[in-house]
Amino acid sequence: PHRTELYQDVPSTHWPIVYSPDYNITFMGLEKLHPFDAGKWGKVIDFLKEEKLLVDDLIVQAQEATEDDLLVVHTRRYLNKLKWSFVVATITEIPPVLFLPNFLVQRKVLKPLRTQTGGTIMAGKLAVDRGWAINVGGGFHHCSSDKGGGFCAYADITLAIKFLFERVQGVSKATIIDLDAHQGNGHERDFIDDSRVYIMDAYNRYIYPGDGFAKRAIKRKVELEWGTEDTEYLQKVQTHVEGALNELKPDIVVYNAGTDILDGDPLGGLAISPQGIVKRDEIVFKAARSRRVPILMVTSGGYQKRTARIIADSIINLHNLGLIDKELATSGAENPKVEQMLRKCTKDLTNLS
Repeated sequence: PHRTELYQDVPSTHWPIVYSPDYNITFMGLEKLHPFDAGKWGKVIDFLKEEKLLVDDLIVQAQEATEDDLLVVHTRRYLNKLKWSFVVATITEIPPVLFLPNFLVQRKVLKPLRTQTGGTIMAGKLAVDRGWAINVGGGFHHCSSDKGGGFCAYADITLAIKFLFERVQGVSKATIIDLDAHQGNGHERDFIDDSRVYIMDAYNRYIYPGDGFAKRAIKRKVELEWGTEDTEYLQKVQTHVEGALNELKPDIVVYNAGTDILDGDPLGGLAISPQGIVKRDEIVFKAARSRRVPILMVTSGGYQKRTARIIADSIINLHNLGLIDKELATSGAENPKVEQMLRKCTKDLTNLS
C-alpha cells in the first residue's frame, strides 16, 4: 500500500471522534442554495462542547485525503473530471458553482469534502483499535469509484473499508448498515461483486437515486413507504440489523446514520421523530457492541437546521448508555483484535511452559 498520513497513531487521551473545522462549507452564501446545512458538522461539535461531553483536545483532527489516498478507490479519470467546475456543480447540485474558477471550487467546496473523506478513513482504523468511532462528517453514499452525485464527490465509505482490508490484519469482512433516507447506490456499485461486504439498506423506495443496478448489491433490502413513522420504522430497523449481524459476523460495521429520515425533511419523505432517530442509533450501536464488533458511524444526509442538535443528542445518549465510553475507547479493553492477540500470547506462553 502507498504511504498515507491517515493511519497515524492517535494518542490514547483522544476520543475516537473525528472532526475538523475544515468540514464546514462557507462560500459567499452559495452553500445556502442547496437544502443541505453545510455548517451542520461544526454545530454538532458545539452542542457536544456545550454539554461538556467534549473539549477540543479530546477530538481527533481529521486530515485531508490526498490524491494517492483517493486513488485507492477512485479512477484517475474521475478525479480529473472534478477539475471541471461544471462537473462539481452537477454533483453538489449548486448550479452557480459552474461559473466559478476551479481553484476556488477545489478550495471552498472539494477540500471540505476531501477532509471529511480523510476523517472517515481515519475513523475506520480508530473503530478497529478502540471498538467504536464516529466521524462527525462523511457518509457520501451516492459516490462510487467513477461517478459522484447527490452532494457526494468522494466514496468515503468504500475508501474506509478498502483501507482496512489492505492495511489492517484480521479485517476481511465488513457490513454496511445504511439508514439514510436514500438508497446508498455509491458503495453498492463499488462492492456489487465483493462477497466480503454485506450491505443492509433501508430507504424511501420512491426517491433519488432509484438505482436498480446498484440494488443487486444489497443483501438485506428494506424499502420504506412515504411517511413511515417511528413504530414501524424502529421495528424494521431492530429486526433487520439483528438479522444482518446474525447472518454474517463482520470485522467492522460501517453505519451510515443519515438524519434525513426526520419528519419534515424536504428530501427524505419519511416521518421519524427526533426521539426515533436517537433510538435508531441506539439500536445499531447495541447490536454491534453486544457482539463485540467494532462500529464506525458517519453522519450522512439531513436537510433541516435541527438535525445538528439531534445528532449531538444521539451521541450524548450513546455515551449515557455506556455504548460509547472514553475509558473503553482509550484502553482497548473492548477491542476484539486486542483480545484476540492477548489470548494468542497467553496460549503461546502456556505452550512454552
